[in-house]
Amino acid sequence: MATSDYELVSPPDRDRARELWIQHAAGLILMEDVRRAATESLSPGLTDAELAIAQQGVDAALYSLMSLVDGVTGGLSNGDERVDLTMIVRYSSRLPSGEMQQQYALDLSEGDGMCMGIHGWLESDFGMDPVAKPRSGG
Repeated sequence: MATSDYELVSPPDRDRARELWIQHAAGLILMEDVRRAATESLSPGLTDAELAIAQQGVDAALYSLMSLVDGVTGGLSNGDERVDLTMIVRYSSRLPSGEMQQQYALDLSEGDGMCMGIHGWLESDFGMDPVAKPRSGG
């Protein structure tokens, strides 16, 4: 399902649990809107063996992205200058006025490790605290 088919579940109140929750939320988004979309774009004429190889390629590319997010790879430098890519995940909530207010943000390179997280996410394990639930009627 695309993430538009899910409804976000509110994060836990405990700081550490919320930190893990937001990392798992990022994982769910990546698994559904990147991995699933890439998998669905594979040619329907592929054999089962070809599909398996293509899926391995999709997963390898996603794992490489997680390595980049973790800071294991990526970045350009010349000794005095550097360019890095970062991925920030943000949680916002609606105020009584209707305005969205950012409540929490995490640079994923400072998290527990997207390379570790992906192994569980590939098995649909998004942590102990639910991140989302299927939308009703969708």
